[in-house]
Amino acid sequence: MTTGEKLALLRKKKGITQEALSEILKVSRQSVSRWEMDIAFPETEKLIRLSKLYECSIDYLLNEDIRECEEAQARTDVGKCCQFIRDCGYFFLATSVGGSPRMRPFGMIYSNDRNLFIVTDKRKKVYEELTGNPQIGIASYNPGTRRWIRISARVEEETSSAVREEMMIMYPSLRQKYLDKTGIYIVIYRLLIDDVGIM
Repeated sequence: MTTGEKLALLRKKKGITQEALSEILKVSRQSVSRWEMDIAFPETEKLIRLSKLYECSIDYLLNEDIRECEEAQARTDVGKCCQFIRDCGYFFLATSVGGSPRMRPFGMIYSNDRNLFIVTDKRKKVYEELTGNPQIGIASYNPGTRRWIRISARVEEETSSAVREEMMIMYPSLRQKYLDKTGIYIVIYRLLIDDVGIM
């Protein structure tokens, strides 16, 4: 991935337009566009400001072959997404049924800094919906900060007992709610994130 591609991707992840970024950096919108198309290159001072704004290293922006930095950036992003949603107190999960969206409030989300996980009950309708179509949307709003988060993802059932234990430690009510003498009803989904926007 080139420097320009990274700059464009990171700007979009932050939910910032080229016009807004040009105002923040006191440059023209055309300059931002030229950076993102790899036609021009930001000055050192602008690179420093961009790395702070996008919460990544200058090395990450400049080097085309640093998977380690990309993975570190992804871990940070996942942790921040989870914290943002937890600060909101709840989120809305959108599934697709017969081509129509179905939205419901959810409250339990977990991150191990590599992945996001949500949990539900195998006896609930949402489990049937996710089994039929794993494509989901998540949205949450923080009235205190007036900011939104929106996540598009696919879900994949998570079978790791370590993740299940970590979620049960974080949410003790899960043991009472989804485990009883007749069976284990808890199902944990790992999110395979396609897109994140925080506005």
